[in-house]
Amino acid sequence: QVQLDESGGGLVQAGGSLKLSCAASGRTASSSNMGWFRQAPSGNERNFVAVAWSGVSTYYAPSVKGRFTISRDNAKNTVTLQMDSLKPEDTAVYYCAAGAYSSNPREYAYWGQGTQVTVSA
Repeated sequence: QVQLDESGGGLVQAGGSLKLSCAASGRTASSSNMGWFRQAPSGNERNFVAVAWSGVSTYYAPSVKGRFTISRDNAKNTVTLQMDSLKPEDTAVYYCAAGAYSSNPREYAYWGQGTQVTVSA
């Protein structure tokens, strides 16, 4: 079993930056693949943000490409999401997920509890 714990969310003005971290406890053969998803306040589903495979291969949603950076620290068993040039549209609860290299949330086996990111205009 894998336990995921997100941190780093908060309130920031448009154009600012935040760095999210996800700490993983325990690991399996599939837990090396980790991604970030988000759910907007008015949304009903978790939407893909970014994914990393073994900290080498990465893929981003078009809406965040060039502004967000996903990276993995194997020594600390963490994955981070550096968010720059934040927009009000980025406001959401951000979730860390593990178990797949995919943009489909249904393919992930493990999820964190989420961390709130609020971007004011």
